[in-house]
Amino acid sequence: MVYVVFLLAAALTVFAAMKLSKYADVISEKTAMGGMLVGTVLLAAATSLPEVTTSFSAVVIGNIDIAIGNMLGSNLFNLLILAVFDLFYRRKKLYHLASSSHLYSALLGLFLMLMVALALVLRIDYTILGIGVDSLLVLVVYLIGMLVISRLPSAPQESDDEETDKEIKTTSVRHAVIGFIIAAVGIMAVGTVLSVTGDRIAVITGMGSSFVGSFLIAATTSLPEAVSVFAALRLKNVNLAIGSILGSNMFNMVILAVSDAVYQEGSILTDVANSHIYTAIGITALSLVLIWALMRKQSLSSWTYNIPSVVTVIGYFVVSYLIFIS
Repeated sequence: MVYVVFLLAAALTVFAAMKLSKYADVISEKTAMGGMLVGTVLLAAATSLPEVTTSFSAVVIGNIDIAIGNMLGSNLFNLLILAVFDLFYRRKKLYHLASSSHLYSALLGLFLMLMVALALVLRIDYTILGIGVDSLLVLVVYLIGMLVISRLPSAPQESDDEETDKEIKTTSVRHAVIGFIIAAVGIMAVGTVLSVTGDRIAVITGMGSSFVGSFLIAATTSLPEAVSVFAALRLKNVNLAIGSILGSNMFNMVILAVSDAVYQEGSILTDVANSHIYTAIGITALSLVLIWALMRKQSLSSWTYNIPSVVTVIGYFVVSYLIFIS
């Protein structure tokens, strides 16, 4: 029965995420925010809601390895999502179509992950008001970085799909905002079901908490991001797609910091298993690969263009294996 509920929740997640991307596309086209900012802030936060409920619940029941593993694993899986879609749409060369502003988001995400990796290595058990000083620093850097990114000029998104343009024109901003909120609530609800059933399946199969959080639950809670990227690319809004992944990875670091506030037994990054270091280092390395892909000039051939995404796919499975054996 648990498998049936899991599949049903997955199907509802796909539907809600499709709607979420549609309304986010309307907001990006009809407001001054643009696809990059809407994806990095609104869509990223909405698709990360399952991670919020999963991590908070894991901390409350005392399984902090599930909480941190879910957060880091989601970041790792998000990079895989972007790489897979880039390979699928390799003829369009998505990274070359993306706004140069995404580079700032990627660099901020890399810096936040470096801070988390360093915290996992140093294990500084010092708290302020019950929150680890490392988590507080992550939160402060995120807020400052997002303030800077929000001031960047937005790049216009062109579309050659007449049907999509017609749908955007007939949907008002008010309708899009209301629809976006409803879809976001739906994402959170079914995402929670995904997490609970995913955890139950993990118990049945007998896998460890770190691997379960970093691989199985992270993959299920990242399903909204995958569907949203697919929907955004179908709408020919590349900036919305890439922005949602980069923004989600940064927002997950905020969830990690807030989870530390829920955890009242010290610094959460000090008490988790050592295996999370592999995930953090893996995300850092693959983030550098993504930055390389965004910084490159026009590739001479499709083979050289595909190298970063191929490296990311291979790197994902290598890191997952290291987590499993540890």
